[in-house]
Amino acid sequence: MSSQSLKIVYMGSAEFAVPALEKLVGAGYEILYVVTQPDKARGRGGRVLPTPVGLCAEKWGLRPLKPESLKGNDEFVRTLAEAAPDLMVVAAYGRILPKAVLEIPRLGCVNIHASLLPEYRGAAPVQRVILDGRSETGVTLMYMAEGLDTGDIISSTKVEILAKDAGELTEVLAGLGAELLIKEIPRIAGGTAPRVRQDETKATYAEKIEKAEGLLDFGGGAEGIALRVRAMTPVPGAYILKGDKRIGVTKALAIDPDSAGEAYEAYNEAEPGTVMSVSRQGIVVRAGEGAVIIEAVKMPGRKAMPVAEYLKGNDFTEKSL
Repeated sequence: MSSQSLKIVYMGSAEFAVPALEKLVGAGYEILYVVTQPDKARGRGGRVLPTPVGLCAEKWGLRPLKPESLKGNDEFVRTLAEAAPDLMVVAAYGRILPKAVLEIPRLGCVNIHASLLPEYRGAAPVQRVILDGRSETGVTLMYMAEGLDTGDIISSTKVEILAKDAGELTEVLAGLGAELLIKEIPRIAGGTAPRVRQDETKATYAEKIEKAEGLLDFGGGAEGIALRVRAMTPVPGAYILKGDKRIGVTKALAIDPDSAGEAYEAYNEAEPGTVMSVSRQGIVVRAGEGAVIIEAVKMPGRKAMPVAEYLKGNDFTEKSL
């Protein structure tokens, strides 16, 4: 059997999973089903829409399955078993696969995970690796097991994080994961793909990001604040609270206040959270250590914009954050 004649079931939901599905279709693989989470209300208008993977399936005329749950779903398991896939590919599906599903494909289930396993297992590897200030991350293709991201590693690819926010980094990793999958499928089909056991002593867990983690605390160090903004952009979003008003922050940099001359004469006397200056370059805020320049904001009910754009028709009069 050639690798192109493989019968594949694809499981994914988030935008991260779209490039791999596109690559599989473009390479001519037979996609029996695309399994994704159910349609739900999305965006400010609350329209009920498919997941990004669901929209991709519609684009290519692929057959979708949208089970409400997998646990105890005998009908879903039976549907997959009757389709008799050779391989199941999973990426950012959002639910744990039960053993009954993992056992269906002849060649097993493989997963594209957005970290260099065994580090950052779990739901939020991209945000957590940025929060931790790491300089590099990557994507891993692995065989799936019953544990959470514990299966044997097939291959991985590293990438420098640089100054990317979570959205930008996710996009890069999604593309790398798609390329890795297409590269390794022939070896998976031929039974020659590596199976490298994960080193459990190096395993870490990337817990799901909660909205409350986006709140910026200017009592901390400037570097940590800037990392939090990058990690929370675009979702769930970094923000500050001013009374009952929530101000989103979509871009911020840590700066050395001593390098800015006379504008920072009062820096040592200022409390953390004090707004030191407001200009087209941004809003400079005193942190517990160092200072942060907020370069882009998202006001309630409006799109994100550079501070320079915001100041064209608005004042920023807050003296502390």
